[in-house]
Order: sequence, then C-alpha cells, then structure tokens
Amino acid sequence: MSSPSQGTRGAYERAVESLREQGYRLTPQRLLILSVVAESAGHIGVDQVFRLSKEAYPYMDIATVYRTLHLLKKINVVTEVAIGDRLHYELTDPKGKHHHMVCQVCSGAFNLGPHHLEQFRSTLMREFSFEPDLEHFTITGVCSTCQLERHYDNPTKQKV
Repeated sequence: MSSPSQGTRGAYERAVESLREQGYRLTPQRLLILSVVAESAGHIGVDQVFRLSKEAYPYMDIATVYRTLHLLKKINVVTEVAIGDRLHYELTDPKGKHHHMVCQVCSGAFNLGPHHLEQFRSTLMREFSFEPDLEHFTITGVCSTCQLERHYDNPTKQKV
C-alpha cells in the first residue's frame, strides 16, 4: 500500500500527528492500517482493512488490525459505525463532523450533518432536561432507493 493520495493526505497526517502527540509509537503496522482507512472511499470494514493490509504486509494478522482500529477509535482518529452486523471505520474529520444513516435493506451508509440533530438535542434538553451524547450517532431505516424498489415490507404502513 502506498502513502495516501493528495486528497486524503491532510487527514492522514493529522491522524499520524495525533498518535505522535499522545505518545503512541508509529509502528509500520499502525501506519499501514491508518493508510488503508485513509484511502478507503467512505466506510471500510475490518475484513477489508485486514485484506488490504495483508496484501501490502503478508505478516499482518487480524488481531493487530482489531487492536489498532480500537486504539484509533479510542483517540478519536477514526469513527466506528455499525453497518448491518459488522463494524466499519472512517477517518475522523474534525471540520466535517457528521453522523450516519444506515439502510437496513441494502446496508448502505449515508452521512447526516450535525445540524439535523440540533433540534433533537434542543427538544431533549427542553422537555426532559437531558443532555444527549450525539458525538457518534447512527440511525437505521430504509433508504430512498430501497423504498422506490420496494425491497422491503414496511411494518409501519397500515394494510387496508
């Protein structure tokens, strides 16, 4: 695996700097896994991170991938989102914070801007005096494509 492309280089470099600032060693395995996540187009699953890492470094093992992704999540370098029954990862972008909508039919993941949740946060605060943690928020449902293609049976629709 080569170093990240020009488009992802800034996020990759911020992630490497974050590891360095927090005192973590910049091992070849960590840098490789970070590079694989940075190069992914959107969310990438653990299996795919492992496969691509192993192509570049044949001695990579799945435990190293899991440990590294766990560490990167812990220090807020990657965001974890459950898509279907699997975990997926993407680099955290402090300037482009977003949440996720995941289709229960096709397992597609779609970004949801934080401004969409501000009214929800305000309602919870006003009506319940409850401060929600919406840092990593995922909502499931059915995407417009699957709705149009009628790939699902909507249990909320009343049958006449």
